[in-house]
Amino acid sequence: MFKPSPIHLVTEPAQITDITDLKPERSFANKATYYKLLAKLQYQLLLIQQAYFHQGRRAILVFEGWDASGKGGAIRRITEKLDPRGFRVYPIAAPKHEEQGRHYLYRFQTKLPKPGTISIFDRSYYGRVLVERIEGFASKQEWQRAYQEINEFERLLSDDGVRIVKFFLHISPEEQLKRFKQRLNDPHKRWKLTSEDLRNREKWPEYEKAINQMLAYTSTNHADWHLVNANNKKQTRLVVLETIIAQLSEGVDISPPAIDKELVRQAKKMLGI
Repeated sequence: MFKPSPIHLVTEPAQITDITDLKPERSFANKATYYKLLAKLQYQLLLIQQAYFHQGRRAILVFEGWDASGKGGAIRRITEKLDPRGFRVYPIAAPKHEEQGRHYLYRFQTKLPKPGTISIFDRSYYGRVLVERIEGFASKQEWQRAYQEINEFERLLSDDGVRIVKFFLHISPEEQLKRFKQRLNDPHKRWKLTSEDLRNREKWPEYEKAINQMLAYTSTNHADWHLVNANNKKQTRLVVLETIIAQLSEGVDISPPAIDKELVRQAKKMLGI
């Protein structure tokens, strides 16, 4: 039986790797409370982005989750108030022709953040141990060794100063069915529902097993997973923002850069202030 040997596996993975045990997050009394908290968190994240830019820091945000779990909605709230020059969102689908035949991590290495920027992956290299595993696009030997390869990849990035924050958004089968029906009945959202979504739903038990193994084998001290009960979209977005702010600001001075007194003097003279 295969037994992976991940690097720095957290001491008690069972506490964070059984998605069926996720409890609901807090609830909000009304929409006004939600929007007030959302605006506050988005502003805090903007300050962090500015600090990362001035200090040349880099970060990667990884989003995995069930179909219709709200990954796109969470990413939109993250990026809504940010400077668009300081981040890139990468929606990951099947490899392009020029990416096929190369190591599966190749196309992610080409999307790593530059100094002062953040890369956001809407799905990621974890597809190797999820969809590629379930759909047979990777052999058993290939997806089994991927746990170690991914741990090594993330450790190399972490050692090089990249902050990595990983999310898995979990919803119940009932909530997914509800959202699928909403998409089907809404002409403006119908494009979101694909035959692949329906096929994946039929393999829920297989994906659940693969997800739990992924969480157990790739939650490490330098890049642990953050599981979010995503049955409530508003709660999900706030929890994701709070987590990103906490993770990216830890040990980072987010105060504005020191003032350039000479520049201020010149500006005042030129502007007649």
